[in-house]
Amino acid sequence: MLKGYKYRLHPTPAQAEFLIKTIGCVRFIYNKLLEDRIAIREEAKAGNGARRKPPTPASYKPLFPFLAEADSLALANAKLNLDTAFAKFFAGTGGFPAFKSRRRSRASYTTNNQHGTIRIENGKVKLPKIGFVKFEQHRPFEGIIKSATVSMTRTGKFFISILVNQDEEKWIPAKNKVGIDLGLEHFAVMTNDAMVSEKIDNPRLLRKSEAKVKKAQRALSRKMAGSRNREKARLILAKRHEKIANQRKDFLHKLSRRIVDENQVIVVETLKSKDMMQNHKVAKSIADVSWYEFVRQLEYKSNFYGRTLIKADPWFASTQICSSCGVKGEKKAMDVREWTCTHCDAYHDRDINASINLLMLAD
Repeated sequence: MLKGYKYRLHPTPAQAEFLIKTIGCVRFIYNKLLEDRIAIREEAKAGNGARRKPPTPASYKPLFPFLAEADSLALANAKLNLDTAFAKFFAGTGGFPAFKSRRRSRASYTTNNQHGTIRIENGKVKLPKIGFVKFEQHRPFEGIIKSATVSMTRTGKFFISILVNQDEEKWIPAKNKVGIDLGLEHFAVMTNDAMVSEKIDNPRLLRKSEAKVKKAQRALSRKMAGSRNREKARLILAKRHEKIANQRKDFLHKLSRRIVDENQVIVVETLKSKDMMQNHKVAKSIADVSWYEFVRQLEYKSNFYGRTLIKADPWFASTQICSSCGVKGEKKAMDVREWTCTHCDAYHDRDINASINLLMLAD
């Protein structure tokens, strides 16, 4: 079983400079490979002679000597990532590969472990071409290191994600089942097989920090482009957004792990966030709530710990069906939070009723 462990890196100034250069080289190689792949496709469409073979990262080194300073495996992985992107495009599961941007794209590179080139000793992790780097190993692991991905945040912090091949974990089965209805008023409403319901408050993290974010954005907009003060203002804004993202991750990880620990079968509502965000009145709230990430975490944690995750069909009318008699009533407006079934006179809380209907899919 492959499992990833993420830690904070504390490189020296010289090591940080090397990591930044390597990230830049990987982005450069990816873009050059993509540029040449597009040129080859255009030549093939025009019928200009025999089709050229796609280049390799090594073929660029004579033209761009600075690439020799970077980890060759990192450059090779950039090509593999591009190949994967094209494979998804041709399979119809992804869009056409896009060029990586220094400002917008994730700053990272991946290298592989070959005969101990990546290992941990005395509170440091060894990486190819850079040596031992201090890091915070807040949790140990057992297994064989397969690869490592070094990433840098917009605030200049470095992290390393170590992919480990380890034995399957012995998981302890749980007895409970739970239905989870997702929403904006409450982040989640959960009902278990004992018919005990719980409402999880929506933390509204972006809303709570919105005033500080807007203040930082206004300060950035007033600074002169290219000035030191603008860079300081950019860093302050990045820190604001980073704090919100970290708070959101903490909330989602703790809640998803708790649900997986307590329940053997989990039924969760699936919502089309992209379509719902077309409504500009709630777009910011939907982006802040991160339903997709929550379901993603539930999915991989369920796989790790031997749980069964059932994703309800997006068109399943969990809100409209009476959980007492099973009759589907008229479509209800979003502001209707409580209602009475016209068939059996059962009185329902909208969200609790939906979570009970989702729970029934576990049987």
